[in-house]
Amino acid sequence: MAEPARSESAYPVGLRLSGRRVVVLGAGQVAQRRLPALVAAGADVLLISPSATPSVEAMAEAGEFRWERRRYRDGDLDGAWYALISTDDPAANEAASAEAEARRVWAVRSDDADAATAWTPATGRSEGVTVAVLTGRDPRRSAAVRDAVVEGLRDGSLAAPRYRARDTGTGPGSVALVGGGPGDPDLITVRGRRLLAEADVVIADRLGPRDLLDELPPHVEVIDAAKIPYGRFMAQEAINNALVEHARAGKTVVRLKGGDPFVFGRGMEEVQALAEQGIPCTVVPGISSTISVPAAAGIPVTHRGVAHEFTVASGHVAPDDARSLVDWAALAKLRGTLVLLMSVENIGAIAATLIHHGRPAGTPVAVVQEGTTAAQRRIDATLATAGERVKAEGIRPPAVIVIGEVVTVGPEPRG
Repeated sequence: MAEPARSESAYPVGLRLSGRRVVVLGAGQVAQRRLPALVAAGADVLLISPSATPSVEAMAEAGEFRWERRRYRDGDLDGAWYALISTDDPAANEAASAEAEARRVWAVRSDDADAATAWTPATGRSEGVTVAVLTGRDPRRSAAVRDAVVEGLRDGSLAAPRYRARDTGTGPGSVALVGGGPGDPDLITVRGRRLLAEADVVIADRLGPRDLLDELPPHVEVIDAAKIPYGRFMAQEAINNALVEHARAGKTVVRLKGGDPFVFGRGMEEVQALAEQGIPCTVVPGISSTISVPAAAGIPVTHRGVAHEFTVASGHVAPDDARSLVDWAALAKLRGTLVLLMSVENIGAIAATLIHHGRPAGTPVAVVQEGTTAAQRRIDATLATAGERVKAEGIRPPAVIVIGEVVTVGPEPRG
């Protein structure tokens, strides 16, 4: 009676190898790639090989598995649940494969996939998810598919939300404070984009990457922080209350802020408000506009032989205002780059103060409005003319102002 034809497809399964014997024959490049995952799975690994690569030898010396420095012998697979056969001796591989078949041990053959009873998938991991891809005898395609899926999970372009009890009101949800970067949606961090894909509620600042909001699924509630009814509350207090309210309802909340949450973003106030209510909060740093917007306009905030430091200050309070915490006199004496945020309204007064305290009136100034977005616009001036130029050109927030010789380092500005 003829044997039935074997199917070319493989049955995918995840092996739980913790505490179970795994025998690895050979300690070359194949074993070097596979051993870390076997160790991470908690397998009781026995390596049998007369020699090993330096990396494998270092793992053995660290006690990550037992290594017997010899060649394969019949009986080595006794008690094994799984075997990796990867020696450079075809006869030994064939004998070990026959023993595995006789003992009903699933075995991978690095030299002959057709003779193996198991195939190793191309695997990748992202946030607790293991992706394993099998395409038969085409390992390069397996790796390409794996990479595409893992990258999609990591950057949020492949939406795969965690399923959990929602809207129960029986316990707190969670909040992620995400820095969205300077405005270009491609400049949010991979982790920030992934958390957005998992959100139930997004409370967004005006300066956050708005284009990303259009990608959210229909069920996600998007709240414009600028339009939260404030009533008798200060704006920030109202935002804090909204974060707490939605988290208490069991929602996964993302607070999407422009730039970095802790660079003039009042992010710590929100973290503190949540902590007082016992609500967990994850902080995801963002690319700050203080360096990214100048870079997008062709301005390095430091440059060899020009500026060895840069200082960031907020100009939302004028220099002569008693509430100002900035030592403008000290800043005027620095030789490096000065980057100003929230300073469009007060740039005239700030420039005059810097000149008064010794900064040359001819110091170059660049003002970059809506940096990194399609509406980006740059104007150039000096400290003496910055105030007038900003008014004449109708510059509006958000804008980053760069003061210093680095403004003239790059190519001639366009537009």
